[in-house]
Amino acid sequence: MDPIAKSLKERSLSAKIETRGRLITQLCTLVIILLVLAIFGFVATKGVAIFIQDHGSLVDFFTKTSWSPEQTDIHHRPLIGALPMIFGSFAVTLLAVLLATPFALAAAIFMSEISPRRGNKILQPVIELLVGIPSVVYGFIGLAVIVPAVQKVLGGSGFGILAGTLVLLVMILPTITSMAVDALKAVPRYYREASLALGATRWQTIYRVVLRAAAPGLMTAIIFGMSRAFGEALAVQMVIGNATLMPSNLASPATTLTSVLTMNMGNTVMGTTANNALWSLALLLLLMSLVFNIVIKYLAKRGELH
Repeated sequence: MDPIAKSLKERSLSAKIETRGRLITQLCTLVIILLVLAIFGFVATKGVAIFIQDHGSLVDFFTKTSWSPEQTDIHHRPLIGALPMIFGSFAVTLLAVLLATPFALAAAIFMSEISPRRGNKILQPVIELLVGIPSVVYGFIGLAVIVPAVQKVLGGSGFGILAGTLVLLVMILPTITSMAVDALKAVPRYYREASLALGATRWQTIYRVVLRAAAPGLMTAIIFGMSRAFGEALAVQMVIGNATLMPSNLASPATTLTSVLTMNMGNTVMGTTANNALWSLALLLLLMSLVFNIVIKYLAKRGELH
């Protein structure tokens, strides 16, 4: 065969393969987008039923503390006060992230800036082990260790916001740490060299140069940590007490959106008021997770400007 014709044939074949690969990629992307939209639409349709079909009050949903969808008030509206669950979800998530982030950043700085060899040799296996532990094991450890400790120190039953926070702290710590390490390692080496050449100390370089440059990646790490903490159900359910009451302190029993969903969804009939009320909690959980992502991404973009 003529070499020129052979080259043209190979180029034509490569172009067909590239076009086919591009179409497959676009099709997969479209399927993912449609899947996400379908999930969101399904949950939204089910979630608003309590307000449209059962005439529940949206104001009561966010402000009242009585959760008993099978019963009605004097206006014949179901009692769907979800404030205790909303408060519990926010409380354990924010407290766990606030406590875990300093430890995660310290471990990440040690592994990437201070002693990479020792960090990868000692801390990396520990982080991988923590990631692989099932949620139920964390829950059992919380029941056996954290709950009795809280009971001994603060009194009460030991179940509550504090116990749930401590369990979530350990669960999200490896997630934030591993992603923070990747973010710090992604900072170009010449940033550090330029800072040191200008006379900055090692810690000044880490604080003023490396952490600022890695801010978007660190924010992303916190996003994933918050997402896991916010959506965690089993481990928190085992130690928080599962009381649909507004907690008076960190040691009093409380509940979260995920706890109520996992405990009650299997005990209701599809289409009933109680089931529709649970779908409203699922919709709220989805929307709150979306809001967290939007806010953190906005903060990450602002970090890029500095």
